[in-house]
Amino acid sequence: MAYSASFLEWFSEEARRVYGDIVPPPANDRRILLLKQPVGVASIITPWNFPSAMITRKVGAALAAGCTVVVKPAEDTPLSALALAKLAEQAGIPPGVVNVVPCSREKTPSVGQVLCTDPLVAKISFTGSTATGKVLLRMAADTVKRVSMELGGNAPFIVFDSADVDSAVGGAMASKFRNSGQTCVCSNRFLVQSGIYDRFVDKLGRAMDTELRLGHGSDPNTTQGPLINTRAAEKVLHQISDAVSHGAKVLKGGNRLDGSFMEPTLLTDVTADMLCTKEETFGPLVPVIRFETEEEALAVANAANVGLAGYFYSQDVGQIWRVAEALEVGMVGVNEGLLSTPEATFGGVKQSGLGREGSKYGIDEYLEVKYMCYGGLKP
Repeated sequence: MAYSASFLEWFSEEARRVYGDIVPPPANDRRILLLKQPVGVASIITPWNFPSAMITRKVGAALAAGCTVVVKPAEDTPLSALALAKLAEQAGIPPGVVNVVPCSREKTPSVGQVLCTDPLVAKISFTGSTATGKVLLRMAADTVKRVSMELGGNAPFIVFDSADVDSAVGGAMASKFRNSGQTCVCSNRFLVQSGIYDRFVDKLGRAMDTELRLGHGSDPNTTQGPLINTRAAEKVLHQISDAVSHGAKVLKGGNRLDGSFMEPTLLTDVTADMLCTKEETFGPLVPVIRFETEEEALAVANAANVGLAGYFYSQDVGQIWRVAEALEVGMVGVNEGLLSTPEATFGGVKQSGLGREGSKYGIDEYLEVKYMCYGGLKP
């Protein structure tokens, strides 16, 4: 909840810094002004994995720009959105400014179509899968709406020979197992250079044994809860089965438990042609690929058609600059496994989306720039 509130605090402060420009004119009889104005009604479509923060990161920027919003939360987690709407009312937000439209899974396509095609809607902001994002983009195209898309990722986590292995293990634990692996910036493909491969895998396995505890969310000792539903657990299990059938070894875990609980799993001898490296997992699975050279690691990392986040660990300053600039992602963690903060941009390249959220740039997604030429002046 603190993370959710931080976006409202950030954009409430950014609202006063929506600056326009006065541009020097080419002639003395006129003045040139560039004004920033709200785009209008914004449709906000959010996922289940951060049911409050995904709303505040979008709605905070929209309200700061002067837009009204219609929020469609994920059908799995509607109550957080309704609670935020109630808090907005209590805070004095006028009726009709923040609107929430929860719906069932069956009604989601029809509701989404209205939110993306209604001529009164000027802007769409969506966080979710790349496949769904493409559908919404096609809908938005008919009325040429402004769009922001934060779509799927397949984040590489690269550990070079020069890395501090203990630090890299800590970063891997934080990046992979946050929310039981169910975030769009979770590390998905672990690439470890051959010189430290065995040491990294051994220490990561020990950390998993020591730090991860499956259980009920109300138990203070629990660090890993269930996945969102049984389909999510089945997907992880399918990726494990595929990897094992192609030669990977299960070093830790590998089993599905009751309901949608999935054991945190560590795979070794993974190759880039396995399913777990080609598609986003959204679960507690760590597939580790061995590599020899920096060029090889970058080739594997950049082979994906998505590029949201990427991480790498190195103590070589020259390598840090080369790799950070070469990775085809929108966000790079250098010797750091947790990236998200209101002060920085959030967004990807390639098929991971369009636009940016957070930071001073997030508010621009909800603003139009109007050129005003004031002529007829006497020099």
